[in-house]
Amino acid sequence: MKISIAQLNYIIGDFEGNTAKMLNAVEIAKKQGADIVAFSELATSGYPPRDFLEFNDFINRADKSIEILKKASYDIAIVVGSPTKNPVIEGKDLYNSVFFLYEGEEKFRQHKTLLPTYDIFDEYRYFEPASEWGIVEFKGKKIALNICEDLWNLGNENPLYTINPMDEVIKYNPDFVINVSASPFDYKQGKIRLKVLKANVDRYNIPLFYINHVGAQTELIFDGGSVVMSPNSEVYEEMVYFKEEIKTFDLDDVKKNSKNIEQQKNKIALIHDALVLGVKDYFGKLGFKKAIIGLSGGLDSALTTAIAVEALGNENVFVIMMPSQFSSEHSITDSIDLCDNLEIDYEIIKIEDIYKEFTSKLNPLFKELPFNVAEENIQARTRGTLLMGYSNKFGNILLNTTNKSEMAVGYGTLYGDLAGGLSVIADIYKTEAYEVARYINRDDIIIPCHIINKPPSAELRPNQFDSDSLPDYDVLDKILFEYIEKRKGPKEIIKMGFDKKLVKRVLRMVNINEFKRYQTAPVLRVSKKAFGMGRRMPIVARYLS
Repeated sequence: MKISIAQLNYIIGDFEGNTAKMLNAVEIAKKQGADIVAFSELATSGYPPRDFLEFNDFINRADKSIEILKKASYDIAIVVGSPTKNPVIEGKDLYNSVFFLYEGEEKFRQHKTLLPTYDIFDEYRYFEPASEWGIVEFKGKKIALNICEDLWNLGNENPLYTINPMDEVIKYNPDFVINVSASPFDYKQGKIRLKVLKANVDRYNIPLFYINHVGAQTELIFDGGSVVMSPNSEVYEEMVYFKEEIKTFDLDDVKKNSKNIEQQKNKIALIHDALVLGVKDYFGKLGFKKAIIGLSGGLDSALTTAIAVEALGNENVFVIMMPSQFSSEHSITDSIDLCDNLEIDYEIIKIEDIYKEFTSKLNPLFKELPFNVAEENIQARTRGTLLMGYSNKFGNILLNTTNKSEMAVGYGTLYGDLAGGLSVIADIYKTEAYEVARYINRDDIIIPCHIINKPPSAELRPNQFDSDSLPDYDVLDKILFEYIEKRKGPKEIIKMGFDKKLVKRVLRMVNINEFKRYQTAPVLRVSKKAFGMGRRMPIVARYLS
């Protein structure tokens, strides 16, 4: 028996497009000699559909997609995930389901049992968990079907559920498992995923076919990396990351484990590739084409520009440099060098006159108070206004260039440098941003070395450096990581050897700037705990006071 894995990139709510893509994959799988072609979790609707699931028409259109796929199942069995209606009054209105279609009919349907409700997941908001389990028989084989989380209560130190659905299914002696998934990317997820899948095969000793989404859905990025596991717990093959792929596997070869292929999992390379895909799909799926970026001469804007060019093409990226009287000459020359390296167009708009006009109007209100952050922010907001003006006039989407360190401690100006339609690097710390920049330069100098090597500065006052108001990023990022990713409190972090006053100061900055993060653009998620939908903190709180 041959099983084809169709690792595809869907658009949420594009039922016609998603179905057409699956029908094309069906034909490819047939040509590859497949008996079964399997698609991922909620493939008809795209994942995660969120509150679209509350629209009856949305569910009806998903049902229509299943009916169309049925008609394509005469010569090949189709496994596909889709939302379905719960026919009883009690419980949630919907199930998260996987279908087995063959000979124009629905042969079997299994609902998802374990509904994740943590971090970016909110499935119990919509779905009723399964209470019955079974298998489907096809061409002399017994097949277990399940969905994503139903395999994830094994292989981890802190099981979230009191049941393993496969423990119920294994009673029917299935020959192999097909798991349809929508497992979002973070730079550690690939290794964790393989550990979980190995734990399942260790326990049940049967081959496993794991089909994952690929592509970005706003802030969530899906890496693909679909997996075929042999019954001896070895990885038979891990499919390509960040790309669509349709590949067919012979069940007998999988049982023999005649090959062993795993993808490389270099953290910085994965982050880079994920960010490029995130930008590409955000623009492509929304119908946008061109980006605009404010290029300052610093690392973050340079890195964002390089990623945007790789994602969109140099003809679709335009930058504006906006030096003030506080800007250094090398900031302009470094920016021009970057533009030359990337072969992109740019414009220079000096903002000193605009800044002075603003401050002259405000001086009577400022009452001759000394220069401080107010004047600094006027510069940032002037730049934001110019960028948004160009964005509105020509339709270029402004990309936010703030990194995670700055986003965490509020080192950014609302309606200024925090403006934009997408926060590209706001889930990588400053220290990681340097690593990604060096990765981009691995074969050739794209980002000028001076941009990478010079001390970071916002250049909003004479001789300003980030270190004037922030601890060194090597220290800051370690504290932030323990607080944000590890969820450690101040006492725990202090016990690790960090200065008590510094820890309390940093954590206070994180907490009091929550209001800024509520108002910024979606953040491309590449870590286990990104700002946005996966980190829900109150704006008003006194946890550290």
